[in-house]
Amino acid sequence: MSEHNQQNLLLSFAVPVVMLVLLWLGSHNDGLVFVLALLLFAFLGLTNYALIHEGCHYNLNSKREVNDKLGTLVSWLFPVSFTFMEIAHQVHHRNNRTDGEMFDYYYPDDNRLIKYAQWYSILIGIYPPIIPLGSMLMAFASPVFHLKPWRVAKSSSIIFDQHYFSPPIISKIRKEVMLGIGFWLIAWWLFDLDSVTVLIFYGAFWVNWSTRQYVSHAFSPRDVMNGAWNLKVSKLMGWIFLNGQWDLVHHKYPELPWQRLPELGSSSTKPISYWKQYFRMWAGPRPNREPAPTAIAS
Repeated sequence: MSEHNQQNLLLSFAVPVVMLVLLWLGSHNDGLVFVLALLLFAFLGLTNYALIHEGCHYNLNSKREVNDKLGTLVSWLFPVSFTFMEIAHQVHHRNNRTDGEMFDYYYPDDNRLIKYAQWYSILIGIYPPIIPLGSMLMAFASPVFHLKPWRVAKSSSIIFDQHYFSPPIISKIRKEVMLGIGFWLIAWWLFDLDSVTVLIFYGAFWVNWSTRQYVSHAFSPRDVMNGAWNLKVSKLMGWIFLNGQWDLVHHKYPELPWQRLPELGSSSTKPISYWKQYFRMWAGPRPNREPAPTAIAS
């Protein structure tokens, strides 16, 4: 575990620093330098998210306090509150492939227009900006999530359950958001960042991130533990994802750090083609023909 701690500590500082440097390069250059910095940022952001994900499972560091501090740091580069993401991701593992997380299938009485809008908003990258906004709202206007639209919608009703977001948790989220704002104000001044460049870079990252978020779950069995795929990707993308392509292994053993996923992947279900899975998603949601699984308690 000490080796994993060292690797994660290095990545948790190096990745945010390089992302800020790329923003600086984009803010002060154009042409080929701008394009290369943009592409690198869009993919390095995936690694940064993988670190957030590790933190959500307490795998960034064996000491919980260190894990949460590193998780908070890398979350600012999304940008989002780490605690907000942690809760949302834990809810995902408890409710995977239940009706609250069923975006790829629809029931006969579902509003087909809404289902298609949800689906393609994920595929074209409209969804990600909602996450930082949700983090801000939870920090400073949490009663918004008590309103009927949030309580009625299947997905938001499970994520924003008041049981998860108690006053102490909201206070913690508020602190992380305020510190994150301070972090970005200092970074903006220190790197002399250009607003348009930052928006373009984050737009590219969010589209890149969003189009990949449901690939490992789409059309998988409606089972909380087994409702995921292992995906076949290149070695480079495996490093960028921090082995996140082994999502079925991860859902079965969420306590395992990213470094150990490939060893279990060798004896798990054979990976399916990433690109074949990705392109079949563009055909849209399908009629549901499986019973909904029951969410797990923890």
